[in-house]
Amino acid sequence: QVQAVESGGGLVQPGGSLRLSCAASGNILGINVMGWYRQAPGKERELVAAITRGGSTNYADSVKGRFTISRDNAKNTAYLRMNSLTPEDTAVYYCNANVFLGPARGYVEVWGQGTLVTVSS
Repeated sequence: QVQAVESGGGLVQPGGSLRLSCAASGNILGINVMGWYRQAPGKERELVAAITRGGSTNYADSVKGRFTISRDNAKNTAYLRMNSLTPEDTAVYYCNANVFLGPARGYVEVWGQGTLVTVSS
């Protein structure tokens, strides 16, 4: 089956940086949109950033100018570089991928298990 695995989360001080990675694996013919979502304690899950196969990006206003999403299509991997982190960025970050399995099976949405980012002194 198809899965996505995040890595790179951890504890970082305010003003610091982290890079998250999301590697999709399985019988994947291609991936359309890949995105990063986050869910802070007591809040709804929100879209942080998304990127198409061709490299078009969208960002939440709260992270624009600080976060950068990128992808390596050959590796079926997406990245999220997070700079100038604040305590408000503390959340579980989830990877989402719109995976193409072929003409017979079409697309499926795949979610990772999440990686915790904690921004604190």
